[in-house]
Amino acid sequence: GAGSPHPYVHADEAKCDQHMETFLRCIDASGGSSENGFSAIKMTALGRPQFLVRLSEVLVRWRRFFQQLAAEQGQAGQPALAISLEVEKLQEALAKLGIATKEESQQWFTGEELGTSGTVDLLDWSSLIDRRAELPKLLLVPNMQTRQLEPLLSRFGAEEDLQMQRVLQRLDVLAKRATEKGVRLMVDAEQSYFQPAISRLTLEMQRRFNRDQATIFNTYQCYLKEAYDNVTVDVELSRREGWHFGTKLVRGAYMEQERERAARVGYEDPINATYEKTTEMYHSAPTLSCKCLDYILEEIKRSGRASVMVASHNEDTVRATLRRMRELGIHPLEKKVCFGQLLGMCDQITFPLGE
Repeated sequence: GAGSPHPYVHADEAKCDQHMETFLRCIDASGGSSENGFSAIKMTALGRPQFLVRLSEVLVRWRRFFQQLAAEQGQAGQPALAISLEVEKLQEALAKLGIATKEESQQWFTGEELGTSGTVDLLDWSSLIDRRAELPKLLLVPNMQTRQLEPLLSRFGAEEDLQMQRVLQRLDVLAKRATEKGVRLMVDAEQSYFQPAISRLTLEMQRRFNRDQATIFNTYQCYLKEAYDNVTVDVELSRREGWHFGTKLVRGAYMEQERERAARVGYEDPINATYEKTTEMYHSAPTLSCKCLDYILEEIKRSGRASVMVASHNEDTVRATLRRMRELGIHPLEKKVCFGQLLGMCDQITFPLGE
């Protein structure tokens, strides 16, 4: 996001509780100074960074495993929402890899409606992690580098489960205060090695507190190659589960740090190759396919159950947003679209918007 690029450093849980108290005071201040105001929080201030890294690793490995299985079914390179795995072929692949027999994997797809259509999409697949107590504790997945089978949850034990509950408890306190004060709570985006965990925990809060309106806002960084997949998958999740999608869209604040770490650790650079690619990811030009902002604005028009903060100092982005709002008939008084700039930056954009 637009805040400091340095995550909080803290030694213990008590420090996290102190950070929570600071955020509570910020929520109170926002609620006392404006109607439907915003307050921002950082997840690395509410939980140990190492826990967020470990949770992110589990989520990323599980998603990459889905992508590998999709490639084997001839769906490599497809948009995330377009991938749909045939359950029978999926079970055969799991058995062939030595991960689970057909009988064992059949139990993954029992209950609710998971797999009853004969296919499994990314949201179905991700829900298995949400119900990870039902999976074998030592579930094996392929390591993409070594091609060896490794336990998925080996680094996510009782201590990590406890830390997750502590973070969720702090988020619960903050979300309840924000609801009480009529404040919208924005969860800042951070580095990509934290972000899957941050988004997963934020979604958990959105499920609970966004039933009637968008109170909890997740942040999506459009300089990430996966930004559009992340936005579309989460919008679809909100549709299926019946809650309001709330988001802040930014370009991103950690580019040099991300690229340096990717080169040092040895994984693909998660950042778009050029500034223009990031702009295309944020809001498409008239000749380009729909991207993040367009997709959300169309969801606002379609359902009225989405809200977006366009957090940008780019005049072209602001103009594109206003133009698209007019085309879709989204009126400013609906309060589904708002704009954000840092105080004192780009006043030539901020003041006309205020008028």
